[in-house]
Amino acid sequence: MASSEQEKRVEDELSYPIMVAERVRSAVDESDSFKLECSEVGKHVDRILQMLRTLVRFATATATSAATPPLYDRPIRRVAAETAKNLERALALVSKCKRRSILRRVVSIVGAADFLKVLTHLDASGGDMKWLLSILDGGGGIVVSLPPIASNDPILSWVWSFIASIQMGQLNDRIEAANELASLAQDNDRNKKIIVEECGVPPLLKLFKEGTSPLAQIAAANALCHLANDLDRVRVIVSEHGVPAVVQILSDSPMRVQTLAANLVARMAKHDPVAQEDFARENAIRPLVTLLSFDTFVDDPLGHLGKQSIHSIVQINKELGKGGQGGWKFTSSYSNSYLFMEGSSRGGNHRKERGNEDPAVKLQLKVSCAEALWMLARGSVTNSRKITETKGMLCLAKIVEMEQGELQLNCLMTIMEITAAAESNADLRRAAFKTNSPPAKAVVEQLLRIIKEVDSPALQIPAMKAIGSLARTFPVRETRVIEPLVTQMGNRNTEVADEAVAALTKFASPDNYLHIEHSKTIIEFNGIPALMRLLRSNEVTQMHRGLTLLCYLALHAGNSESLEQARVLTVLEGADRTVLPPHIKELVSRAIIHLNLYHAGMNSQRISYLP
Repeated sequence: MASSEQEKRVEDELSYPIMVAERVRSAVDESDSFKLECSEVGKHVDRILQMLRTLVRFATATATSAATPPLYDRPIRRVAAETAKNLERALALVSKCKRRSILRRVVSIVGAADFLKVLTHLDASGGDMKWLLSILDGGGGIVVSLPPIASNDPILSWVWSFIASIQMGQLNDRIEAANELASLAQDNDRNKKIIVEECGVPPLLKLFKEGTSPLAQIAAANALCHLANDLDRVRVIVSEHGVPAVVQILSDSPMRVQTLAANLVARMAKHDPVAQEDFARENAIRPLVTLLSFDTFVDDPLGHLGKQSIHSIVQINKELGKGGQGGWKFTSSYSNSYLFMEGSSRGGNHRKERGNEDPAVKLQLKVSCAEALWMLARGSVTNSRKITETKGMLCLAKIVEMEQGELQLNCLMTIMEITAAAESNADLRRAAFKTNSPPAKAVVEQLLRIIKEVDSPALQIPAMKAIGSLARTFPVRETRVIEPLVTQMGNRNTEVADEAVAALTKFASPDNYLHIEHSKTIIEFNGIPALMRLLRSNEVTQMHRGLTLLCYLALHAGNSESLEQARVLTVLEGADRTVLPPHIKELVSRAIIHLNLYHAGMNSQRISYLP
C-alpha cells in the first residue's frame, strides 16, 4: 500500500464519490433528453449515495470511540475507488443529455446501450456497498457472500471478511476467522500474498499477543506461521513489531501457545537475517533454552538443590566446572536449575500447568524450541554465543544423549551451527570450547558417540561437520576424535565417507596449528589405506576432497612408510595428469615434489591412477 494512501483518512476517501454522486443528481435534474433513462440512473445513484453516507457515519463513529475496535479500511478504500469510477461514468453520460447547441447534440451521440452499460456498473457498485456495510456493521461476524468487485477473485472477498472479523468481531468470530485465514494461507503462496497485502498481519499479531484466549492465540499463530515462509512476508511481520510479541509469548504462555511461538521464531529466523538479529536483541534465546531444558535434568546428585540460593548455585557451578572431565553431569543439573530460577519471574504464570501437561505436548514444545535455536544459530556468531552463555550446550548435549527422533536431530543441528560459528570466530571458539570446559566436553562426547555408534547418516554427517569445525580446538593428545573419522572413511554410505574426509582435512590443513601432529595421527590410524580405497570411486567431489587430504598428509608426514607402501607418489603423479581444479592441481604438484625427496626410488614402480 502506498504511503499516501495510508495517510489519507477513510472519510476523505469517501468524500470524493459522494461529491460525484451529488453532481450526477444535479445532472439528472437538468437532463433534456433520455429523461426516463436518466431518471433510472438517478435512482441507482440515490441508493449508492445513501449507503456512502451511512458508511461515513460508521467510519466517523468508529474513529471517535475509544471502546470500538479500529475500522478495517482496506475494502472501504477499494470499493470507494471503484464506486467513484462508476459514478464518473454515469456523470459523463448524463451530462450529454443536457440542453445544448445543435452541433454538440449531433457530435455527442447517446444510445440506450450506453445507459444499460452505466446501470450495470452502478448495480455493481450498489452490490459492493451493500456487502461492505454487511461486514462492517454486522457485529464482526464472517460474511461469505461475494461482492461484485471480487467476482473474478473470490479469495479477495473472503480475506477481507476474515480480516474484518479478526479486527472488529467478537472473540469466537475472531478465532474462526483466524483459522480460516490459516487455511487459506496453507493452500498456496498467492493466498499468503493477498492476506499480507490486505493488511492481515497487524490484526493477527494483535490477536496473538492479547492473551485473552489460548485458542485465539493458537489460531493467530497458525496463520502467522503459514505466512512466514518468505523473506518479504517475514519482513512485514518484523515491521509490525512482531518479534517482541513472539518473545513475550515464549516467556509466559500455555505450552501449546509457546510451541507455536517457537515455530514462528524458527520460520522467521530461517527466512530473514534481520528477524534473526531482532530475536537476538529481544533475548529470545534465553526463554527457548529454558523451555528446552524443562524436565531434561531430573537428577539432583547432591540432594539439596532446592535449598540453594542463586548465588550458591552459580558458585557450585564454578567449582564443579574445575572438576575435570567427569564434572559436566553435575554442572548440567545446576545450570538447568539456575535457568529455571532465573526465568521463573517471566514464566511463572503457567509453570503449575506444565507438570500436568500431556507428554506429547511437552515433547513437541521441545522439538519446536530446538528448531528455533537451530535457525537462530545458523550463520550467526552472535546468537551462537548467546546460546553458549545460557549454558544451552549442556542441555543440547544431554538431549542428544537421551532423546531420539526429531528432537535429537534438531539439537544436533543446533550444535553443528554453534561449532560452525566457533570455527569462523576465534573469540567464540576460545570462550565456548576450552579444553577443560564441561559443556564442551559433554558436546564432544556425544558427537563422538554418534559418529561411532549410531548408524544414521542423518545424524552422523552433522556430528562429523561439528567435529571438523572444532578441529583447531583439540590438543595433540585428543587422538580419540580422529580415530572414528578415519574409520568412517570406509563407510558404505558415500556421503558419510565424504564428510569424514572433509572433517579430517580440517585437522590436516595448514590452517590448523597442529596440522603436522594430526597428520601423523591420521596415518597411524591407517588413514592412508582407507583414503586410497575412497579415491577409487568415480564421484568427482569425493575424489577432489580425498586428493586434498592425501596431499596434506604427504606434505606434513612425507617420510611415513605408510605413504611409500600405499604408493601415494604414484597415485598423485597419475592424478596430476588428469583435469583438476587449479588449487588442487597446485597442491598435488607440491606434494609430488615433497614426496620425491623421500621416495625417489618408487619412480621405477608405476601403477595407473585411473581405474
